[in-house]
Amino acid sequence: MALLTAAGLLAGAMNAIAGGGSFVTFPALVFIGLPPVVANATSTVALFPGTIASTWAYRHALTGIAGVSLRVLLPISVLGGLIGAGLLLVAPASAFDAVIPWLLLLATLTFAGGRELGLALRRRTRIGIAPMLAVQFLISIYGGYFGGAVGLMMMAVWSLLDTADLKSMAGARTFLVSAANGAAVLFFVAAGAVRWPEALAMLGSAVIGGYAGARLAQRVPARLTRILVVALSATVTAAFFLRTR
Repeated sequence: MALLTAAGLLAGAMNAIAGGGSFVTFPALVFIGLPPVVANATSTVALFPGTIASTWAYRHALTGIAGVSLRVLLPISVLGGLIGAGLLLVAPASAFDAVIPWLLLLATLTFAGGRELGLALRRRTRIGIAPMLAVQFLISIYGGYFGGAVGLMMMAVWSLLDTADLKSMAGARTFLVSAANGAAVLFFVAAGAVRWPEALAMLGSAVIGGYAGARLAQRVPARLTRILVVALSATVTAAFFLRTR
């Protein structure tokens, strides 16, 4: 329980600053013996109040992305989260276990190279609103299916569409991650897929970490944040590839 409480505190702060908190909570739950599907559902539920706390801390900085209003992005994110959560619970557990390292790798590579890819893409073409909405929907499905690094995925893709830096995207990221995860949380709770003792051990500390991290994010250089999160996500990804051997 001490391990899970510490993991929740760190994950809540990470989610507030740049995302990727489930890179801490998910492996911690797997490490103590939870099956991967249950660990993923439990991690999503445990981190959800922390993202709400972060959203509240960012309430004065909630703006749209690439000219698209949050009022448009919100229902798309909720619907995607519901679909993703449903896929997680109906798909075979063995399939989820096999795809975990690849999902982690995708998130890590996209976040590490997203901004550079965005600069190259913007030199060649102009992306409209329709592709933006379609991508947000797909990311939200990903978030409901596998909460790991969904915030990183959102900002990585947004960097293909918008020139804003990580700090200016933080409010929209926490808000829309909360929306997608909130839909998934309702699904997981109704399906009885959550291990509550472990979830509660992380939940309270994640709220504290989420609010404190959002305040700290105003002072942490965006470049340093990016380097630290990429390093952590790469380490966790490598560990899960080794685990499947």
